[in-house]
Amino acid sequence: MLSRTARAMVKTAKQQPWKAPEFFRGAILPPGRMLAHQASMPRLPVPALSQTLEKYLRAVRPLLDDEEFQHTTQLVEEFGKQGGLGDSLQAKLQMRALERQSWLADWWLQTAYLDFRMPVVLHVSPGIVCPPQNFNGQEGQLKFAAQMVAGLLDYKVQIDNQSVPIDKLGKNSLCMDQYYKLFSACRIPGERRDQVVVYGPGSNVRPRHIVVAHNNKFFAVDVYDENWKPLSQDLIHAQLQKVVYYSRYPSEPVGILTSENRNTWGKIYKLLKKDKSNKASLDAINKSIFMLCLDQEVPRGDHRKSSIAHQLMHGGGSELNSGNRWFDKTLQFTVGTDGAIGLTYEHSPAEGPPIIALLDHMMDYCSQAPEVQETTVEPKEPERLPFTTNDKILEAIDNAKRGLDVQVKDLQLKPVTFHEYGKGFPKSQKMSPDSYIQIALQLAYYKLYKVPCATYESGSTRMFHLGRTDTIRSASVESLEFCKAMEDSGVPPGEKIALLKRAIDGHKKYAQETVSGQGIDRHLLGLKLTAIESGLNVPDLFMDSAYEQALHFKLSTSQVPSKYDSFLCFGPVVPDGYGFCYNPREDHLNFCISAFNSSPETDADKLAESLHQSLLDMRELLSTQAKL
Repeated sequence: MLSRTARAMVKTAKQQPWKAPEFFRGAILPPGRMLAHQASMPRLPVPALSQTLEKYLRAVRPLLDDEEFQHTTQLVEEFGKQGGLGDSLQAKLQMRALERQSWLADWWLQTAYLDFRMPVVLHVSPGIVCPPQNFNGQEGQLKFAAQMVAGLLDYKVQIDNQSVPIDKLGKNSLCMDQYYKLFSACRIPGERRDQVVVYGPGSNVRPRHIVVAHNNKFFAVDVYDENWKPLSQDLIHAQLQKVVYYSRYPSEPVGILTSENRNTWGKIYKLLKKDKSNKASLDAINKSIFMLCLDQEVPRGDHRKSSIAHQLMHGGGSELNSGNRWFDKTLQFTVGTDGAIGLTYEHSPAEGPPIIALLDHMMDYCSQAPEVQETTVEPKEPERLPFTTNDKILEAIDNAKRGLDVQVKDLQLKPVTFHEYGKGFPKSQKMSPDSYIQIALQLAYYKLYKVPCATYESGSTRMFHLGRTDTIRSASVESLEFCKAMEDSGVPPGEKIALLKRAIDGHKKYAQETVSGQGIDRHLLGLKLTAIESGLNVPDLFMDSAYEQALHFKLSTSQVPSKYDSFLCFGPVVPDGYGFCYNPREDHLNFCISAFNSSPETDADKLAESLHQSLLDMRELLSTQAKL
């Protein structure tokens, strides 16, 4: 309940004009259709404290034994008692919500990304693997890369004139802010905190170049003519041929420094910038519209799809293409020599859906656009972006090579296509496909470990201004009851079906509440940060081992659907966990499962096998319905 003063402020509060969150430097949206849309978006609500605490207890119940749960219940009751600490923090959080366009946006960007000191490679930045293309060799690589660049610039026209179709969830329009932070954006390392720069449509700097990486060298390549018309595909192709000619021999892989721990990279970045030539090269990379990486040939072995996934996530290691990258760049597209294409994206400005919308447009363009010949324009020559190194920087490069190679060797990626059925089957059963897949994953995990685990599913909060995500907690009392029943031959099929429906309905309800701004994880984070910013001790609720366990997501999952057979891959968020991303199609399901080889507890191959069996078991179970 708001205080009388707070209620008065609600009545007099006016909608503030759109502006970027604090840590996005330079992200300004000019007047136009999209600015009007953004101004009309509702703000992210602060859920009721009693509701969040009640849902929190229910969320942790399957993770705790009776004694642990009793202890946590006492802490929750103490925190939530009327007039207590929880009420005080809730009131302060509600006041923050009145004073800002989003009470969460700056906090989330800071705590989830810019203050995170682990390398962005594997730990932050996903890779997206697009359907392999039908070309082989360098000339085919360059022709397709030129077509890709033309398709991306075609999409950028919509960004620049604010004509990107507004996304919908049912009848609800979604926040489009993330779309305007994709192009000409880059993360900048700091010794303690990073920042993001965006040279978007409203910036006083209008970049006209992309950066092309080849053989660890970087080139600024203009992609517009003097009238700001995007260059034709054949002219882009000619520019790329020049880049390849000018970089026939590999250079020292300065780009691999971007795979370092952020504190380490922040110090080296500061050292690099002291040289005037290096500073100019860094500025050109930061301001570029996007990065295009023309990779060298990669030996595929027996697992081509997995090899491509590794190439897109991290370049394959220092002996392959990891030096031919700039992992801080928001958009970094890769074209191999054997039809492998996709991108790596730095996660801080955007979630998966805007990236997939961009990729789908690019794929549409590449499959439909005719080749255009243009002979009247003479574009500027590609400009080499040199880096001057010294012994300290060379030592840092060697350290980065070793560090990344250890990480690359430790990452297990298992891309899987489940051909038995797709999202059409759960739809035929009047079940949510996403909820169905999440419960199948719960069953797969339970089959292997005989216990549930804290599970993160990304739930979009873009129904609200500057919305990002909140957590859909897929491990529930209902999902655990279903998993136990499925592993018990004494439970009759009719009861198992009822438990499955209950688990799926429970997940769907939780997901709907989450996307409606009623999730618990960001609210709890807000209360904790409010206490810290108020100079208070961290409340006991957040020091409880149950809270730590609830945030130890052994299953970190995300649905990223695409109209193509693309799939997204990311690393586990805890050492003994799995990353799990899926793109459900009508008649098949695309998954990518990740794990760390160094963990004796995880194995992506075994989880993939268990998931395959779980999906078969659930279909077989539901097929008995007609016979009952």
